[in-house]
Amino acid sequence: MRKNGRKRKSIQAVSVLLGTAVLSAGCARQAEKEDTGKEEVSIPIILTVDSSTGIKNEEDVVEAFNEKYDGKWQADVEWIMETEEEYRQNLKRQNVTDTLPAVITDLRMLPAFYYMMIQDGRIEEISSYIEEDEEWQAMIEPAVLESCTEEDGSVYLGPLSTAAFSCSGVFWNEELFAQAGIQSFPETWEEFWDCCEKLQASGITPLALHTEGTAWAPMLFATAEAASTEEGAAFMQQFYPESYQNESGVRIAGTLEKLFAYTTQDALYSDFDVAYENFFSGKAAMIPNGYWMMDQIPEEWQDKVRFSSFPENKLISSPETFGWAVVSSYSEEVKEGAVAFLKLRTQLNQEKKEELFSKDPESFIPAERDYIAVYQDEPQLVPNYQVKWNSILQEETLGEVLPQLAQGKISAEEFTRREDESIQEFLEEQ
Repeated sequence: MRKNGRKRKSIQAVSVLLGTAVLSAGCARQAEKEDTGKEEVSIPIILTVDSSTGIKNEEDVVEAFNEKYDGKWQADVEWIMETEEEYRQNLKRQNVTDTLPAVITDLRMLPAFYYMMIQDGRIEEISSYIEEDEEWQAMIEPAVLESCTEEDGSVYLGPLSTAAFSCSGVFWNEELFAQAGIQSFPETWEEFWDCCEKLQASGITPLALHTEGTAWAPMLFATAEAASTEEGAAFMQQFYPESYQNESGVRIAGTLEKLFAYTTQDALYSDFDVAYENFFSGKAAMIPNGYWMMDQIPEEWQDKVRFSSFPENKLISSPETFGWAVVSSYSEEVKEGAVAFLKLRTQLNQEKKEELFSKDPESFIPAERDYIAVYQDEPQLVPNYQVKWNSILQEETLGEVLPQLAQGKISAEEFTRREDESIQEFLEEQ
């Protein structure tokens, strides 16, 4: 009996052990399932749709990210039909209401807001991510990383790989130039003004301009022209100039006034989209903008649109304006995914540069061939005024006083005085 009892106990013990083993195995499998089956983490992002073309900006990066990290991270993009200026203003509103997406663009285009976001701890410091990731670090041109690095060595902007796609020059209509008897783009500023005269004398409006949206197109011309002097080049390097009532400031104002003598009637109180439409409808012969407009050239226009540097071999470029930031208030999982998104963007940008500079030039549209030749010709790079000047001047003052200057209602000197008033207003707001 005792023996049988021991046997029964042994059977019971084995049953318990088997049950425990099965239960343990089941738990292990369940744990494994939980580890590998975590919910996909959503990375909220807001990106714009180009109002002129309907193209979704950065769609290729979004698609590549979602494919690469399928099941782990998902770039959850809200596409909005806004101008760049509207997007930037909404960043400020979203910051106040704490509704910012995890990844934000264009932040460096708002200098005061950018530094306020740093001081308030609203965006992530990502230098450690880059330093600890040799692959990422190797993708970034030293000059680009330097432009995104603050004086204390901190980095808040996930940079592009290269400055090759951050430069602005002049797009011009070869057919309209030919109608005016002009065979090439002017190499000096004196030749540029002669070119405008010849075009106008032939019944062709020379320039597609506007006054809203920080007056981007005319300001590109005017600041590039200012940099043709040593004093002007130094002035364009200044961060938050203390005054515009100086030789360089008056020179810029004078150039702006002169430019508007050669533009369309609807240039005043309009934004860049109007200038874009005027250029690509054949109403104007020239429009300044950056490399990114290559993708916005309508197919039927690709054979007649060319690209040149500003006279005297100058391009406007500030690579840091293309850096994107990660908002600090999100969870670590979301921020980790956001940083991975920035790295992939850098990688795709590097691949795009390598492809661009290695392909047969004949495979490009004329404007792209021109751009590569200009970039490889070692142009003088003039900083983008948008990362140097105070926000009130850019977002309010220029839109108010530039139309007055263009119509001859105020002088260049009065224009610079109004610019200086914006400095005082800006300081009082800080």
